[in-house]
Amino acid sequence: MNKKKNKSIILLLTLVALPAMGQRIVAERDVIDCGKVMYEHPVTVSFELRNEGGSQLLIDDVRTSCGCTTVSFPRDPIPPQGSFTVAATYDARQLGHFNKQLGIYSNASDKPLLLGLKGVVVEKIVDFSGEYPYSIGDVRIDINNIEFDDVSSGDMPIQKIHIQNNSAQTIAPVLMHLPDYLKAYVSPTRIAPGHSGEATVTLFSKKLRNFGLTQTSIYLGMFPGDRVSSEKEIEVSAVLLPGFSTLTDFQRANAPQLKLSTYKLDVDFQGKSKKQDIILVQNVGKSTLEIQSVQVFTSGIELTVPKSQLAPGEEVKMKITTRAKELKNVRTQPRILMITNDPDNAKAVITLNVK
Repeated sequence: MNKKKNKSIILLLTLVALPAMGQRIVAERDVIDCGKVMYEHPVTVSFELRNEGGSQLLIDDVRTSCGCTTVSFPRDPIPPQGSFTVAATYDARQLGHFNKQLGIYSNASDKPLLLGLKGVVVEKIVDFSGEYPYSIGDVRIDINNIEFDDVSSGDMPIQKIHIQNNSAQTIAPVLMHLPDYLKAYVSPTRIAPGHSGEATVTLFSKKLRNFGLTQTSIYLGMFPGDRVSSEKEIEVSAVLLPGFSTLTDFQRANAPQLKLSTYKLDVDFQGKSKKQDIILVQNVGKSTLEIQSVQVFTSGIELTVPKSQLAPGEEVKMKITTRAKELKNVRTQPRILMITNDPDNAKAVITLNVK
């Protein structure tokens, strides 16, 4: 290969590499949730941004979606890897939800970088009036376990976790390690010292794989990328019920019927490490009873059911073994869940009262 071709290739490679050395804006958060805002009390948010390119960044303009929002931004060039702030103030002169956009015009792109701020303007802010009994560092929450009970396929129930920031610095709470059937957001996005917010957790029941109990743990971090630890754990359970809406009157009249000898079990270890109990499971209906699943909500409980199908009039003994050490450390009420094809009793719950 001659020198002329070598120079052409080098020039071409240099030209291809040039865009990678240009400007590139990266936002720490592209949408900030302001939470509840008092009427006619303007709220200001700050977007933290960074020039991750290899040359100076020039902000030409920042435009807003309406005159109700004003902005301030740096006029001087931002060096490569330099950080900067764009502040936006919403005047809060209209009650109700708001969702405002900003467009950052710069030499980084022909198209603007879009940012947003949202929230709800109210006449009076009413804080959560309940207690915050659980601690995560200097932050307190009202619950550390969530239960989505009696869920039908297609339901999207929600649960809320109230958060109180007792620390000396602003936090940006985030729920981490969510499975695909859970979605969550925190409002407001940032909680100042002495203030409170709430996390909303939504269950997408169509993504649950099986009827009965599904359990997982999620974690409440104080900022995106926070470390996972046991003190930040929030247990989540969901009980998906089978549907019987398509049964005919004849099928219902001839359906199986579950009967248990008890739905409450007193467990008194009397100084022993474990205990065994028996509960009778009967089918007093007119067709075969199918025990589709038998599950426990907590550790420390073992179950044995000899049969999963009971003919009409048939009875079996469910053997329950409980262990004292594990049950003393559980967060929630120890329970046993049974899912059957009994349309009037698809979910049976046995509560354990540990003494």
